[in-house]
Amino acid sequence: MEEFLRSCRRTLQENLDRAGPDVHVVLGNEACDVDSMVSAMAFAYFLFKTAGNDLLVLPLMNIRQSDLALRSDSVFLLRRAALPQHLLLFRDQLDLRALRRAGRLRLSLVDHNVLPSSDADLEGAVVEVLDHHQAERTRSPTCPVTVEMVGSCATLVTERIIKVAPQILDQQLAFLLYATVVLDCVNMAAAAGKVTPKDSCYVAELEARFPSLPPRGALFQELQKAKLDVSGLNMEQMLIKDMKAVSGSLNVAVPVIYLSLEELLQRAELEAELSAFCHKSGFDLLLMMTMSFTEREEPIRELAVFSHSSTCREQVSSYLQRAQSPALGLSPAPCLHPLISAFHQGNALASRKKLLPLVQDFLRECDGADCLGDAEEEPVVPPTPTNSLVDGCPLDGGLPRITAEELRGKFDDL
Repeated sequence: MEEFLRSCRRTLQENLDRAGPDVHVVLGNEACDVDSMVSAMAFAYFLFKTAGNDLLVLPLMNIRQSDLALRSDSVFLLRRAALPQHLLLFRDQLDLRALRRAGRLRLSLVDHNVLPSSDADLEGAVVEVLDHHQAERTRSPTCPVTVEMVGSCATLVTERIIKVAPQILDQQLAFLLYATVVLDCVNMAAAAGKVTPKDSCYVAELEARFPSLPPRGALFQELQKAKLDVSGLNMEQMLIKDMKAVSGSLNVAVPVIYLSLEELLQRAELEAELSAFCHKSGFDLLLMMTMSFTEREEPIRELAVFSHSSTCREQVSSYLQRAQSPALGLSPAPCLHPLISAFHQGNALASRKKLLPLVQDFLRECDGADCLGDAEEEPVVPPTPTNSLVDGCPLDGGLPRITAEELRGKFDDL
Protein backbone atom coordinates (compact mmCIF):
# COMPACT_ATOMS: atom_id res chain seq x y z
CA MET A 1 0.00 0.00 0.00
CA GLU A 2 2.79 2.46 0.85
CA GLU A 3 4.49 1.98 -2.50
CA PHE A 4 1.12 2.33 -4.27
CA LEU A 5 0.45 5.65 -2.51
CA ARG A 6 3.94 6.90 -3.32
CA SER A 7 3.48 5.95 -6.97
CA CYS A 8 0.14 7.81 -7.02
CA ARG A 9 1.87 11.05 -6.09
CA ARG A 10 4.70 10.52 -8.55
CA THR A 11 2.42 9.60 -11.44
CA LEU A 12 0.04 12.43 -10.66
CA GLN A 13 2.82 15.00 -10.82
CA GLU A 14 4.03 13.56 -14.11
CA ASN A 15 0.60 13.52 -15.78
CA LEU A 16 -1.38 16.52 -14.55
CA ASP A 17 0.54 19.16 -16.45
CA ARG A 18 0.17 17.51 -19.84
CA ALA A 19 -2.32 15.48 -21.81
CA GLY A 20 -2.34 11.94 -20.53
CA PRO A 21 -4.50 8.97 -19.63
CA ASP A 22 -7.79 9.19 -17.81
CA VAL A 23 -7.55 9.64 -14.06
CA HIS A 24 -9.73 7.21 -12.11
CA VAL A 25 -10.41 8.77 -8.71
CA VAL A 26 -11.87 6.74 -5.85
CA LEU A 27 -13.71 9.16 -3.58
CA GLY A 28 -15.16 8.58 -0.11
CA ASN A 29 -17.81 10.74 1.54
CA GLU A 30 -17.25 14.21 2.94
CA ALA A 31 -17.08 13.07 6.56
CA CYS A 32 -13.91 11.18 5.58
CA ASP A 33 -14.10 8.89 8.59
CA VAL A 34 -12.01 5.73 8.92
CA ASP A 35 -14.40 3.76 6.71
CA SER A 36 -14.29 6.31 3.87
CA MET A 37 -10.53 6.69 4.12
CA VAL A 38 -9.70 2.98 4.13
CA SER A 39 -12.37 2.06 1.55
CA ALA A 40 -11.00 4.68 -0.84
CA MET A 41 -7.41 3.48 -0.41
CA ALA A 42 -8.22 -0.23 -0.59
CA PHE A 43 -10.62 -0.01 -3.55
CA ALA A 44 -8.20 2.19 -5.49
CA TYR A 45 -5.42 -0.33 -4.81
CA PHE A 46 -7.72 -3.13 -6.00
CA LEU A 47 -8.52 -1.26 -9.24
CA PHE A 48 -4.84 -0.50 -9.80
CA LYS A 49 -3.89 -4.15 -9.40
CA THR A 50 -6.70 -5.52 -11.58
CA ALA A 51 -7.23 -2.88 -14.29
CA GLY A 52 -3.77 -2.83 -15.83
CA ASN A 53 -0.95 -0.30 -15.77
CA ASP A 54 -2.44 2.01 -18.41
CA LEU A 55 -4.97 3.38 -15.90
CA LEU A 56 -4.03 6.04 -13.36
CA VAL A 57 -5.98 5.26 -10.17
CA LEU A 58 -5.96 7.65 -7.21
CA PRO A 59 -7.61 7.37 -3.79
CA LEU A 60 -8.76 10.86 -2.78
CA MET A 61 -9.62 11.93 0.76
CA ASN A 62 -12.74 14.09 0.52
CA ILE A 63 -11.53 16.73 2.99
CA ARG A 64 -8.82 19.35 3.03
CA GLN A 65 -5.43 18.16 4.19
CA SER A 66 -5.61 20.44 7.24
CA ASP A 67 -8.77 18.68 8.47
CA LEU A 68 -7.15 15.25 8.85
CA ALA A 69 -5.95 16.19 12.34
CA LEU A 70 -9.60 16.25 13.46
CA ARG A 71 -9.98 12.57 12.52
CA SER A 72 -8.01 11.28 15.51
CA ASP A 73 -8.96 7.65 14.88
CA SER A 74 -7.83 7.89 11.25
CA VAL A 75 -4.52 9.40 12.31
CA PHE A 76 -4.09 6.64 14.88
CA LEU A 77 -4.89 3.89 12.36
CA LEU A 78 -2.43 5.23 9.80
CA ARG A 79 0.26 5.29 12.47
CA ARG A 80 -0.55 1.71 13.52
CA ALA A 81 -0.39 0.59 9.89
CA ALA A 82 2.95 2.39 9.40
CA LEU A 83 1.54 4.54 6.59
CA PRO A 84 2.85 8.13 6.50
CA GLN A 85 0.03 10.69 6.42
CA HIS A 86 1.79 12.82 3.83
CA LEU A 87 1.28 10.11 1.21
CA LEU A 88 -2.48 10.65 1.16
CA LEU A 89 -4.10 12.89 -1.45
CA PHE A 90 -6.72 15.38 -0.31
CA ARG A 91 -9.51 17.28 -1.98
CA ASP A 92 -7.64 20.58 -1.91
CA GLN A 93 -4.67 18.97 -3.68
CA LEU A 94 -6.45 17.76 -6.82
CA ASP A 95 -8.73 19.82 -9.08
CA LEU A 96 -11.46 17.37 -10.05
CA ARG A 97 -13.29 19.98 -12.09
CA ALA A 98 -10.24 20.67 -14.23
CA LEU A 99 -9.92 16.95 -14.94
CA ARG A 100 -13.63 16.82 -15.76
CA ARG A 101 -13.38 19.75 -18.17
CA ALA A 102 -10.45 18.00 -19.86
CA GLY A 103 -12.54 14.85 -20.26
CA ARG A 104 -10.07 12.83 -18.20
CA LEU A 105 -12.00 12.15 -14.97
CA ARG A 106 -13.53 8.81 -14.00
CA LEU A 107 -15.03 8.68 -10.54
CA SER A 108 -15.83 5.73 -8.26
CA LEU A 109 -17.79 6.52 -5.10
CA VAL A 110 -17.23 4.51 -1.93
CA ASP A 111 -19.12 4.92 1.37
CA HIS A 112 -21.76 7.12 -0.31
CA ASN A 113 -23.86 6.63 -3.41
CA VAL A 114 -24.79 10.15 -4.52
CA LEU A 115 -22.68 13.26 -4.84
CA PRO A 116 -23.68 16.29 -2.77
CA SER A 117 -25.21 19.25 -4.55
CA SER A 118 -21.87 21.09 -4.41
CA ASP A 119 -20.37 18.37 -6.64
CA ALA A 120 -23.36 17.92 -8.96
CA ASP A 121 -21.26 19.01 -11.94
CA LEU A 122 -19.09 15.90 -11.47
CA GLU A 123 -22.02 13.49 -11.73
CA GLY A 124 -21.33 12.59 -15.35
CA ALA A 125 -17.91 11.22 -14.38
CA VAL A 126 -19.26 8.59 -11.93
CA VAL A 127 -18.59 5.09 -13.27
CA GLU A 128 -19.14 2.88 -10.18
CA VAL A 129 -20.59 2.99 -6.68
CA LEU A 130 -19.82 0.80 -3.66
CA ASP A 131 -21.75 1.79 -0.55
CA HIS A 132 -23.58 0.63 2.58
CA HIS A 133 -26.07 3.48 3.07
CA GLN A 134 -29.67 3.86 1.98
CA ALA A 135 -29.78 3.80 -1.82
CA GLU A 136 -30.47 7.19 -3.37
CA ARG A 137 -28.91 6.67 -6.79
CA THR A 138 -30.91 5.53 -9.80
CA ARG A 139 -29.30 2.46 -11.30
CA SER A 140 -27.77 2.80 -14.76
CA PRO A 141 -26.28 0.28 -17.20
CA THR A 142 -23.23 2.54 -17.54
CA CYS A 143 -22.60 2.80 -13.78
CA PRO A 144 -22.57 -0.41 -11.70
CA VAL A 145 -24.05 0.24 -8.26
CA THR A 146 -23.44 -1.99 -5.25
CA VAL A 147 -25.43 -0.83 -2.23
CA GLU A 148 -25.83 -3.22 0.67
CA MET A 149 -26.76 -2.25 4.22
CA VAL A 150 -23.83 -3.88 6.00
CA GLY A 151 -22.06 -2.35 8.99
CA SER A 152 -19.05 -1.06 7.08
CA CYS A 153 -18.26 -0.20 3.48
CA ALA A 154 -14.88 -1.84 4.09
CA THR A 155 -16.76 -5.15 4.31
CA LEU A 156 -17.90 -4.72 0.69
CA VAL A 157 -14.38 -3.78 -0.40
CA THR A 158 -12.99 -6.85 1.39
CA GLU A 159 -15.59 -9.03 -0.32
CA ARG A 160 -14.66 -7.67 -3.75
CA ILE A 161 -10.94 -8.23 -3.15
CA ILE A 162 -11.32 -11.76 -1.81
CA LYS A 163 -13.67 -12.81 -4.61
CA VAL A 164 -11.74 -11.23 -7.49
CA ALA A 165 -8.09 -10.76 -6.48
CA PRO A 166 -7.27 -12.37 -3.12
CA GLN A 167 -3.58 -12.45 -4.07
CA ILE A 168 -3.27 -8.68 -3.51
CA LEU A 169 -4.08 -9.00 0.19
CA ASP A 170 -1.07 -8.62 2.45
CA GLN A 171 -0.74 -8.08 6.19
CA GLN A 172 -0.94 -4.27 5.96
CA LEU A 173 -4.01 -4.13 3.71
CA ALA A 174 -5.74 -6.86 5.73
CA PHE A 175 -5.06 -4.92 8.92
CA LEU A 176 -6.55 -1.71 7.51
CA LEU A 177 -9.72 -3.47 6.36
CA TYR A 178 -10.02 -5.56 9.51
CA ALA A 179 -9.57 -2.60 11.85
CA THR A 180 -12.16 -0.57 9.94
CA VAL A 181 -14.86 -3.22 10.10
CA VAL A 182 -14.19 -3.92 13.78
CA LEU A 183 -14.46 -0.19 14.56
CA ASP A 184 -17.57 0.42 12.44
CA CYS A 185 -19.32 -2.64 13.86
CA VAL A 186 -18.48 -1.73 17.48
CA ASN A 187 -16.30 -4.76 18.11
CA MET A 188 -18.82 -6.96 16.26
CA ALA A 189 -21.23 -6.63 19.20
CA ALA A 190 -24.82 -7.43 18.22
CA ALA A 191 -26.06 -5.15 21.01
CA ALA A 192 -24.71 -2.13 19.14
CA GLY A 193 -27.00 -2.78 16.18
CA LYS A 194 -24.36 -2.30 13.47
CA VAL A 195 -22.92 -5.71 12.62
CA THR A 196 -24.45 -7.97 9.96
CA PRO A 197 -23.66 -11.60 9.08
CA LYS A 198 -21.58 -10.44 6.10
CA ASP A 199 -19.43 -8.21 8.32
CA SER A 200 -18.81 -11.12 10.68
CA CYS A 201 -18.05 -13.44 7.78
CA TYR A 202 -15.32 -11.28 6.29
CA VAL A 203 -13.76 -10.35 9.62
CA ALA A 204 -13.46 -14.09 10.32
CA GLU A 205 -12.04 -14.62 6.82
CA LEU A 206 -9.34 -12.01 7.38
CA GLU A 207 -8.50 -13.54 10.76
CA ALA A 208 -8.16 -16.97 9.16
CA ARG A 209 -5.91 -15.70 6.38
CA PHE A 210 -3.77 -13.52 8.68
CA PRO A 211 -3.58 -15.14 12.14
CA SER A 212 -1.25 -12.43 13.45
CA LEU A 213 -3.93 -9.74 13.25
CA PRO A 214 -4.43 -8.20 16.71
CA PRO A 215 -7.29 -9.39 18.91
CA ARG A 216 -10.55 -7.66 18.06
CA GLY A 217 -11.26 -6.40 21.55
CA ALA A 218 -7.89 -4.76 22.13
CA LEU A 219 -7.85 -3.20 18.65
CA PHE A 220 -11.36 -1.83 19.06
CA GLN A 221 -10.50 -0.29 22.42
CA GLU A 222 -7.47 1.48 20.95
CA LEU A 223 -9.40 2.83 17.97
CA GLN A 224 -12.41 3.81 20.03
CA LYS A 225 -10.26 5.66 22.52
CA ALA A 226 -8.65 7.61 19.68
CA LYS A 227 -12.02 8.29 18.04
CA LEU A 228 -13.65 9.58 21.22
CA ASP A 229 -10.74 11.80 22.15
CA VAL A 230 -11.93 15.39 21.74
CA SER A 231 -9.54 16.85 24.26
CA GLY A 232 -8.01 20.03 22.92
CA LEU A 233 -10.79 20.60 20.36
CA ASN A 234 -13.02 23.65 20.48
CA MET A 235 -16.73 23.49 19.70
CA GLU A 236 -16.33 24.24 16.01
CA GLN A 237 -13.76 21.48 15.64
CA MET A 238 -15.98 19.00 17.51
CA LEU A 239 -18.83 19.82 15.14
CA ILE A 240 -16.71 19.44 12.01
CA LYS A 241 -14.94 16.29 13.23
CA ASP A 242 -17.79 13.96 12.22
CA MET A 243 -20.51 15.92 10.46
CA LYS A 244 -22.98 15.26 7.66
CA ALA A 245 -25.45 17.75 6.24
CA VAL A 246 -28.70 17.79 4.29
CA SER A 247 -30.51 20.64 2.58
CA GLY A 248 -34.08 21.49 1.65
CA SER A 249 -36.30 24.08 3.28
CA LEU A 250 -33.50 24.25 5.84
CA ASN A 251 -29.77 23.72 5.78
CA VAL A 252 -29.27 21.15 8.51
CA ALA A 253 -25.99 19.91 9.97
CA VAL A 254 -26.05 16.52 11.72
CA PRO A 255 -22.78 16.11 13.64
CA VAL A 256 -21.91 13.27 15.98
CA ILE A 257 -20.30 14.74 19.09
CA TYR A 258 -18.25 12.44 21.26
CA LEU A 259 -19.51 13.69 24.59
CA SER A 260 -22.45 12.73 26.76
CA LEU A 261 -25.49 14.98 26.44
CA GLU A 262 -24.90 16.20 29.98
CA GLU A 263 -21.29 17.16 29.20
CA LEU A 264 -22.38 19.01 26.07
CA LEU A 265 -25.12 20.98 27.82
CA GLN A 266 -22.77 21.98 30.64
CA ARG A 267 -20.60 24.06 28.30
CA ALA A 268 -20.93 27.62 29.61
CA GLU A 269 -20.91 29.34 26.22
CA LEU A 270 -22.64 26.60 24.24
CA GLU A 271 -25.34 28.73 22.62
CA ALA A 272 -22.85 31.42 21.59
CA GLU A 273 -20.53 28.77 20.13
CA LEU A 274 -23.33 27.09 18.16
CA SER A 275 -24.70 30.43 16.97
CA ALA A 276 -21.30 31.52 15.72
CA PHE A 277 -20.84 28.23 13.86
CA CYS A 278 -24.26 28.43 12.18
CA HIS A 279 -23.73 32.06 11.24
CA LYS A 280 -20.31 31.31 9.74
CA SER A 281 -21.34 28.12 7.93
CA GLY A 282 -24.87 28.98 6.78
CA PHE A 283 -26.83 26.40 8.76
CA ASP A 284 -30.39 26.97 9.96
CA LEU A 285 -30.40 24.09 12.40
CA LEU A 286 -27.99 21.76 14.17
CA LEU A 287 -29.19 18.27 15.02
CA MET A 288 -26.42 17.02 17.30
CA MET A 289 -26.20 13.34 18.19
CA THR A 290 -24.08 12.89 21.29
CA MET A 291 -22.25 9.60 21.62
CA SER A 292 -20.84 7.90 24.70
CA PHE A 293 -20.56 4.33 25.93
CA THR A 294 -21.44 2.30 28.98
CA GLU A 295 -18.83 0.23 30.79
CA ARG A 296 -20.09 -2.74 28.76
CA GLU A 297 -19.35 -0.86 25.50
CA GLU A 298 -23.03 -0.34 24.77
CA PRO A 299 -23.71 2.95 22.95
CA ILE A 300 -25.57 5.84 24.54
CA ARG A 301 -27.03 8.14 21.88
CA GLU A 302 -28.89 11.36 22.70
CA LEU A 303 -30.03 14.36 20.68
CA ALA A 304 -29.76 18.13 21.00
CA VAL A 305 -31.62 20.35 18.52
CA PHE A 306 -30.34 23.91 18.12
CA SER A 307 -31.93 26.71 16.13
CA HIS A 308 -32.77 30.38 16.62
CA SER A 309 -36.21 29.57 15.22
CA SER A 310 -38.56 28.00 17.75
CA THR A 311 -40.66 26.84 14.78
CA CYS A 312 -37.73 24.88 13.37
CA ARG A 313 -36.85 23.33 16.70
CA GLU A 314 -40.41 22.37 17.55
CA GLN A 315 -41.32 20.93 14.15
CA VAL A 316 -38.13 18.92 13.76
CA SER A 317 -38.36 17.66 17.34
CA SER A 318 -42.03 16.73 16.95
CA TYR A 319 -41.36 14.89 13.69
CA LEU A 320 -38.52 12.87 15.19
CA GLN A 321 -40.57 12.04 18.28
CA ARG A 322 -43.35 10.64 16.06
CA ALA A 323 -41.01 8.76 13.71
CA GLN A 324 -41.54 5.01 13.43
CA SER A 325 -39.00 3.87 10.83
CA PRO A 326 -37.12 3.65 13.04
CA ALA A 327 -38.72 4.80 16.27
CA LEU A 328 -36.09 6.79 18.14
CA GLY A 329 -37.78 6.59 21.52
CA LEU A 330 -37.16 10.25 22.33
CA SER A 331 -38.04 11.74 25.71
CA PRO A 332 -37.31 15.33 26.77
CA ALA A 333 -34.11 15.87 28.74
CA PRO A 334 -33.46 18.77 31.14
CA CYS A 335 -31.91 21.73 29.34
CA LEU A 336 -31.38 25.29 30.55
CA HIS A 337 -30.51 26.67 27.10
CA PRO A 338 -33.55 28.37 25.51
CA LEU A 339 -32.36 27.79 21.93
CA ILE A 340 -31.78 24.04 22.45
CA SER A 341 -34.26 21.16 22.76
CA ALA A 342 -32.60 18.11 24.30
CA PHE A 343 -33.74 14.48 24.25
CA HIS A 344 -32.78 11.15 25.71
CA GLN A 345 -32.88 8.51 22.96
CA GLY A 346 -34.48 5.27 24.07
CA ASN A 347 -33.46 3.44 20.90
CA ALA A 348 -29.69 3.48 21.31
CA LEU A 349 -29.29 1.37 18.16
CA ALA A 350 -30.59 4.19 15.94
CA SER A 351 -27.30 5.66 14.74
CA ARG A 352 -26.92 8.77 12.60
CA LYS A 353 -27.00 6.48 9.57
CA LYS A 354 -30.63 5.74 10.49
CA LEU A 355 -31.40 9.29 11.61
CA LEU A 356 -30.39 11.00 8.37
CA PRO A 357 -33.20 9.50 6.21
CA LEU A 358 -35.71 10.77 8.79
CA VAL A 359 -34.28 14.28 8.48
CA GLN A 360 -34.40 14.05 4.70
CA ASP A 361 -38.04 12.90 4.82
CA PHE A 362 -38.88 15.81 7.12
CA LEU A 363 -37.31 18.31 4.74
CA ARG A 364 -39.15 16.80 1.76
CA GLU A 365 -42.46 17.14 3.61
CA CYS A 366 -41.64 20.74 4.46
CA ASP A 367 -40.68 21.53 0.88
CA GLY A 368 -44.11 20.37 -0.24
CA ALA A 369 -46.15 21.95 2.55
CA ASP A 370 -44.20 25.18 3.12
CA CYS A 371 -44.35 24.34 6.81
CA LEU A 372 -41.37 26.49 7.74
CA GLY A 373 -42.52 29.77 6.32
CA ASP A 374 -41.60 31.66 9.50
CA ALA A 375 -38.24 29.98 10.03
CA GLU A 376 -36.48 33.34 9.95
CA GLU A 377 -37.71 34.35 13.40
CA GLU A 378 -35.24 35.15 16.17
CA PRO A 379 -32.36 36.07 13.86
CA VAL A 380 -30.13 37.59 16.53
CA VAL A 381 -26.74 35.86 16.71
CA PRO A 382 -25.01 35.92 20.11
CA PRO A 383 -21.43 37.19 20.11
CA THR A 384 -18.63 34.86 19.19
CA PRO A 385 -17.29 33.17 22.36
CA THR A 386 -14.02 34.46 23.70
CA ASN A 387 -12.48 30.99 24.08
CA SER A 388 -12.86 30.12 20.41
CA LEU A 389 -9.67 28.10 20.45
CA VAL A 390 -8.43 25.82 23.21
CA ASP A 391 -4.81 26.01 24.32
CA GLY A 392 -2.82 22.97 23.39
CA CYS A 393 -5.00 21.91 20.47
CA PRO A 394 -2.94 20.67 17.51
CA LEU A 395 -4.93 23.09 15.38
CA ASP A 396 -4.81 26.06 17.74
CA GLY A 397 -3.35 28.09 14.92
CA GLY A 398 -6.90 28.14 13.60
CA LEU A 399 -8.90 26.32 10.95
CA PRO A 400 -9.06 27.69 7.43
CA ARG A 401 -12.40 29.34 6.86
CA ILE A 402 -15.04 26.87 5.70
CA THR A 403 -17.67 28.31 3.43
CA ALA A 404 -21.35 27.52 3.63
CA GLU A 405 -21.21 25.97 0.17
CA GLU A 406 -18.48 23.54 1.24
CA LEU A 407 -20.43 22.41 4.24
CA ARG A 408 -23.89 22.27 2.76
CA GLY A 409 -22.90 19.39 0.57
CA LYS A 410 -21.74 17.18 3.39
CA PHE A 411 -23.63 14.00 4.05
CA ASP A 412 -23.54 10.75 5.42
CA ASP A 413 -21.79 8.00 7.96
CA LEU A 414 -21.14 6.29 10.08
